[in-house]
Amino acid sequence: MTAPLLVTGGTGTIGSCVVPMLREAGRDVRIFTRHARPAQPGIEQVEGDTVTGRGLAEALVGVDVVLHLAGGAKGDDIAARKLAAAARNGTDVRHLILISVVGADQMPIGYFRAKARAERAFAESGLPYTVLRAAQLHEFVLPIIRGMARLPLLPVPGGLRFEPVHVDEVAARLTELALGEPVGRVPDIAGPEVLDIQQLETDYRDAKDARRRRGVPIRLPSAVGRAYRAGANLAHDPVLRGERTWREFLAQSR
Repeated sequence: MTAPLLVTGGTGTIGSCVVPMLREAGRDVRIFTRHARPAQPGIEQVEGDTVTGRGLAEALVGVDVVLHLAGGAKGDDIAARKLAAAARNGTDVRHLILISVVGADQMPIGYFRAKARAERAFAESGLPYTVLRAAQLHEFVLPIIRGMARLPLLPVPGGLRFEPVHVDEVAARLTELALGEPVGRVPDIAGPEVLDIQQLETDYRDAKDARRRRGVPIRLPSAVGRAYRAGANLAHDPVLRGERTWREFLAQSR
């Protein structure tokens, strides 16, 4: 019997793709979630909360690898610290893996800064670790563009660009890392294209056979605007580029 691999956020957008991949690789999986569901063959669910720390000690019993995917608008740094502390406390954990975001240490936005602190929590835990920064998923960009497409005029923030990546490609990379040895920070993963708002919206309207809107240039203010214009949210070499494009994602989302 092999030790289970613990996945926090195992029922989320990325986790729901990673867990089947881990099972296909022969690993038993324990999902740490706020709302546990009945067990399936090779998949156990344990209820708890990474931010409060509730249930972490029980979830880590017998675990050798932890894949930390749980996240939210707030508290990612707190959750990472509590998870790392719990893993240090007399467990068998030999590898912590964290999903982070491209530009975590560059973007002057609370979400990004919390991700950077989460990275430090793993790096300073004293346990072997791996950190993968990912660009925004297609699923994250879609509601932004869908909302903009409903407006009579399309606001086009100068310098605002994304490189959306397919969730399956991120999940496959995380699975590979979870099955391997700890290597610290690895190259970022991002989509195959860098697209501005105008192109993202044009592709969306083409996919929906909708009439295009006239773009209205706007300027993002303050340090946030300067960071986006400088490309601080974009991956830089070395970077692992996915193959599935925004247009392909839209075509499959119809």
